[in-house]
Amino acid sequence: MRELNDCTNCPRLSAFLAEVRQRHPDYHARPVLPFGDPAAQLLVVGLAPGLHGANRTGRPFTGDYAGILLYETLHRYGFANRSVSVSRDDGLTLSNCRITNAVKCLPPANKPEPAEIRACNCYLSAELRDSPQVRVILALGQIAHKAVLAAVGLKQSALPFAHGSRHALPDGRVLIDSYHCSRYNTQTKRLTTAGFHDVFDAIRREL
Repeated sequence: MRELNDCTNCPRLSAFLAEVRQRHPDYHARPVLPFGDPAAQLLVVGLAPGLHGANRTGRPFTGDYAGILLYETLHRYGFANRSVSVSRDDGLTLSNCRITNAVKCLPPANKPEPAEIRACNCYLSAELRDSPQVRVILALGQIAHKAVLAAVGLKQSALPFAHGSRHALPDGRVLIDSYHCSRYNTQTKRLTTAGFHDVFDAIRREL
């Protein structure tokens, strides 16, 4: 993943990360690599690193609000050895699960531009190509859902996003959708703990 670690393909994102490194010299503030079991059957795809979460710690969904429900649920369903993720050296490990993002760099206001999503899709496409053992892909949110479609060569309109939906992909894998476990979605109850557990019940049945 050295190429990804050094990626500067998106000028706006590269410039923003340089600003963040100046303001927060102790932050990771670079592309965030996938985390978890390299032989995983489950691949979780999020949106992008959060400013004070993955962008700070260098690990997806680590140190920010969005990771609270995700890691609690991964632990509940046997994919993680701990229910809390706070830093890269906290001892947390994933089993049969790997986490990545549709966009690997922190975007301003947490909103990547369409061209940036497209530019970063080559990494997700390569990750899927190089991971034939992945059987289930969990897309957290519509952007992640569309990124997965692009990565497997499908049109954006081919499979509509809907929380809890199951989609059979042409390569035999299964794509399952969930609302993103963001602070907004959980605090407004758009995504409830029970609703997220329903998604993971479906994932366990697939695996």
